[in-house]
Amino acid sequence: MRAGKGVRIIALHVAVIAALFAAQYVLPAYHHSNLARIMVLASFAVGYNLLLGYTGLLSLGHAMFFAAGLYGAGLPLYYFDIGVMEAFGSGILASLALALCFGLVALRASGVAFLIVTLMFAQAFFLATLYFNEITLGDQGFVLSEQARTLNMGDLAVSFADPTVKYNAALLLFACCLLACLALVRSPIGRVWLAIRENEPRTRMLGYNTYRYKLLALVLSGTMAGAAGAGYALLFAYVGSTFATIQ
Repeated sequence: MRAGKGVRIIALHVAVIAALFAAQYVLPAYHHSNLARIMVLASFAVGYNLLLGYTGLLSLGHAMFFAAGLYGAGLPLYYFDIGVMEAFGSGILASLALALCFGLVALRASGVAFLIVTLMFAQAFFLATLYFNEITLGDQGFVLSEQARTLNMGDLAVSFADPTVKYNAALLLFACCLLACLALVRSPIGRVWLAIRENEPRTRMLGYNTYRYKLLALVLSGTMAGAAGAGYALLFAYVGSTFATIQ
């Protein structure tokens, strides 16, 4: 019975990805960019759901991780003209490092205190993007050129400005986040996250180090949010402080 339900859940996730893949052949070209943008932001939402939906930790600071990925990928491309994949990797590493450092501090608090700490850190990060205006260009932001967003593979050049490439790259990012989330929540780690969400003191009493599990959830959630931010920079070419605001 349980195995059958698991198969249906996996089939549903795969069906959603397949439907999105097929949609590009049905929808007009105008909607490709809109749906690609939705899929990138949905990747952010999937990461956020790991923390809030499954672990029960409400954060008001997740835009900070999205912006870390955005700047982590955008700044090296803009100033140093590194490769596209290297920029994407640097965006993920930036958000992972930030989530780890942030989690080590913020998870010392719980409940409303944790909520306030996430808000404070997020606002400080946003103000930092404005303070270092000479580098980040603040809320004006900067635009990445098409040449900077072109992946060179030998004689083949793949431009992320191309609507078809943009759509399928966004779909790949969303599919990876969605399937990774599915695998995580159905694993023993995911069961512990659910236990923490429902009753953390009892989970701790059973011998689990809830701090470590919450830190892992925060780091993975922040990394997914950062991957969405890095993907946004590469696919839509714009990097600005507005993405770091609480709203």
